[in-house]
Amino acid sequence: MRMSFEERIGGHLKRVEQELVVAKAAAVKPAGVTVAQYAALFVLEEQPGISGAELARRCLVTPQTMTTILRNLEAGDLIERTPHPFHRHVIETRLTPAGQQALDAADKRATKVERALAAEFDADERATLLALLGRCSAVLAAAREGFDAEE
Repeated sequence: MRMSFEERIGGHLKRVEQELVVAKAAAVKPAGVTVAQYAALFVLEEQPGISGAELARRCLVTPQTMTTILRNLEAGDLIERTPHPFHRHVIETRLTPAGQQALDAADKRATKVERALAAEFDADERATLLALLGRCSAVLAAAREGFDAEE
C-alpha cells in the first residue's frame, strides 16, 4: 500500500525547503544575486581560494551547476578566478570588492529570514529540530549508499 503524502516526511521536508528558498530568493534579490550565487559567495568569504569542485560540494550542487554559477558571478564582477600558483589545473576563486558588497547586502536580508524561522522555536525546540534533521540526513546518506551498492 502506498504512503499518503501526509505520511511522507520527505514531502514535508521538500515543501519547507522550497518555502525557504522562495523566502531567501526574495530576500537576496535586491542585492542582485540568486540564492545559489549567495550561497557560493558565502562559502567563498569563509574559504577564499577554494576550488570550484570543493565549492560545488559545499553548496550541494553539481560541478556543472557551480561552473554556471561561477561564470555568472564572474561576469558580474563579483568574483575573480586565477590559476593556483602550484597546481596548474586548479583555479582559485575569490570575492571582489563588489562581490563582498553584494554578499554583505544579501546576507543582511537572508539572516532576517533565518532569524524569523529560528524565532518560531525556543532553544530546546531548535536543538531538537536540528538533532532530528541530523538523523534524517544520516538515514538518507545510508539509504543512498545502499542504493549505490545495488548498482
